[in-house]
Amino acid sequence: ETGYHLLDSGALYRATGLAARLDGVDAADEAGLARLAGMLDLRFDGHRVLLRGQDVTAELRLESSGAMASRISSLPAVRDALQALQLSFRRVPGLVADGRDMGTVIFPGATLKVFLTASAAERAERRHKQLISKGIQSKLADLRADLEARDVRDSSRAAAPLKPAKDARLLDNSHLGVEQSLAQVLAWWQELQVFNPQ
Repeated sequence: ETGYHLLDSGALYRATGLAARLDGVDAADEAGLARLAGMLDLRFDGHRVLLRGQDVTAELRLESSGAMASRISSLPAVRDALQALQLSFRRVPGLVADGRDMGTVIFPGATLKVFLTASAAERAERRHKQLISKGIQSKLADLRADLEARDVRDSSRAAAPLKPAKDARLLDNSHLGVEQSLAQVLAWWQELQVFNPQ
């Protein structure tokens, strides 16, 4: 609705993990992972994500890619290497940046910060339905356990831990649909335009 560009920062960490797997770089090799992140050949083409010219959209959404992303995102050198890439996404008319440290580390001066959350049970249920729709079998209990473990890992890491920015607006959409969640964010945005006219 705004014509803004989109940054899915999680895709950058997932793609770094995928590049590491392709190149045989160990998940514990912080320097090697940072080198990969610093020269990440990643392009967003509509809804597709291209790594080194290859469509890796489906691979990046795998549970294994998410788990790898969570592990390597705790490494300061990797975060530093990806920060400049994330900042480069800023362009007119604006940017919607999605990620666990967008409001606290990467874009602390953002006009509107939304800390979007939902219960682990609800997120697991949503992910379960998403996987089923793609013909991928999964166990709901395993998905929930993985999500809860990732939340703990991301919230307790030393580098850019998962937490809301002090001026973020909290949106718990455990009981809201996509349209209702979007409507709330757009209402907040409109409210800010009234108080901060361009």
